[in-house]
Amino acid sequence: MRMNTVGKGLRRRGRLMAQALGPRRRAPRPSPAPPRAKARPEAYRAPRAPRLVPSPVFVLSSVRSGSTLLRVLLNSHPEIRAPHEMHLRTLRVELTRPYSAKAMEGLELDRRELEHLLWDRVLHMELERSGKRVIVDKTPANALIRDRLADCWPDARFLVLLRHPGAVVSSLVNRRKEPDLDAIHAEVLDYGEALEAARTGLGAAGHVLRYEDLTAEPAGTARGICEFLGVEWAPEMLDYGAHDHGTFRPHLGDWSSNIKSGRIQPARAGDHDAGLTGRLAELAELWGYRRAG
Repeated sequence: MRMNTVGKGLRRRGRLMAQALGPRRRAPRPSPAPPRAKARPEAYRAPRAPRLVPSPVFVLSSVRSGSTLLRVLLNSHPEIRAPHEMHLRTLRVELTRPYSAKAMEGLELDRRELEHLLWDRVLHMELERSGKRVIVDKTPANALIRDRLADCWPDARFLVLLRHPGAVVSSLVNRRKEPDLDAIHAEVLDYGEALEAARTGLGAAGHVLRYEDLTAEPAGTARGICEFLGVEWAPEMLDYGAHDHGTFRPHLGDWSSNIKSGRIQPARAGDHDAGLTGRLAELAELWGYRRAG
């Protein structure tokens, strides 16, 4: 019995020595992962559900165009609620399971319409809290999703706020720590093309104004806005510092000393045409900015 045990041990050691001294065996290659299934496009398109806010107002503007000033002037009107930037474009709905989409389809909903309902509910909640009757969202990125906003609210109204493209470029260069001039020009051009399309295509649904006019002739410019929105002119709009507009901080609008002063500051003077060429220069002329000299 003992001899059998010893023999087995010797044979096992022999096999281990042979494996150690022999050529190495390659580890088996892992099986390739199965290809990920591509997301199928949504075939179902839900009908538009009723809206709680039938005719909201959206400011369409570039960044650094004075939209925060316009917001606080509007928010100082007794009938208009203009909160900080709402960033509706970034409020999204995710259906995490295939059967989620089917379940929503049974309710005549899809992901897009669910997002629209979310947007509408956010605006309605803010309007109800304020006790006012008109709500305005001034997020600059709204200019890049105008068609989506119009799809969500067919009766939406738009305030198209323009500023000299050269002044916008200068403001961005001064604001950023390490400005990339080419990137800034491209960014301003993206907004500019969207604003030009809105300026020429909105018709009765849009009202066009310029930042320079808002600061130089605030009463007359604000009167025109009130007429477009169907509210009475309220002189207290111009004294926006006497009203509560929430905290001025990054990502919610301008937070500079100018806006915190509570007073309408004149637009910065300067040769905004300097260095402006191509399509940006063309947009400046289309918007009524004439070259000096």
